[in-house]
Amino acid sequence: MLGLLGLMRRASAISPGEDQAAEAVRAGKGKLLLLASDVSDNARRKAENLAAGRSVETVPLPFDRETLGAALGLGSCSVAAVTDLGFAEAFAGLLAAQWPEDYGPLAQRVRERREKAARRKLQKGSKRVGTRRNDG
Repeated sequence: MLGLLGLMRRASAISPGEDQAAEAVRAGKGKLLLLASDVSDNARRKAENLAAGRSVETVPLPFDRETLGAALGLGSCSVAAVTDLGFAEAFAGLLAAQWPEDYGPLAQRVRERREKAARRKLQKGSKRVGTRRNDG
């Protein structure tokens, strides 16, 4: 699970830190908003308010700031936004495999969201193919 966070960082699929995570969520790129277990109450409230009304899941993690930061190659990190739906699904799935009661519903919601996005992409692609004209 922590290795996947590092992979996300190398793939630029995660925005670590309160400011970068907030920017990603506001831009509509955030898929999961990860919160370290020892995040401050103020940072937690900011994250929850930021995610409210957007299709971003706020996920309290079983890792503290030091562990989350180390996985991301940072000193410490209390908030991070996953910006890739495939990585979000994989990470939620790993959380659910380890703690099914706590993260099973999250993993299901993220899986459904990724499937819906894949269907939309497929439909959008098929509409484009059907509307092409041969002009010459």
